[in-house]
Amino acid sequence: MSRDLLCNRPGSPARLGMKLIPAVAFALLMCMAVPARAGDDRAVKQRVAPVYPEIAKRMGVAGEVKIEATVDATGKVTDVKTLSGNHMLSLAAEDAVRRWRFEPGASESHVDVAVTFNR
Repeated sequence: MSRDLLCNRPGSPARLGMKLIPAVAFALLMCMAVPARAGDDRAVKQRVAPVYPEIAKRMGVAGEVKIEATVDATGKVTDVKTLSGNHMLSLAAEDAVRRWRFEPGASESHVDVAVTFNR
């Protein structure tokens, strides 16, 4: 068989490769087009301590809760999301971080913070 016949057969590796090239190029363009998260290192201007949940305190639950805070340009926290940590502590950590204030920035940013609960 000639080479042209092999490349034009349905399911041939050459045809599959030709279909993958545009998909890979599109994926690379999308990765480059998505902006990096700006301002992830904004300084905390005002930190509010969390209220240790009584049930967690009695059970001896302690540890760190990692929170992603969405901060607007003025430094106000507009949204929070728990990334990791004990569920008994996460709601108290989220409530505290919602009341934090950050240094003003050029635009909205996402800041990862840790809230620690010690017994």
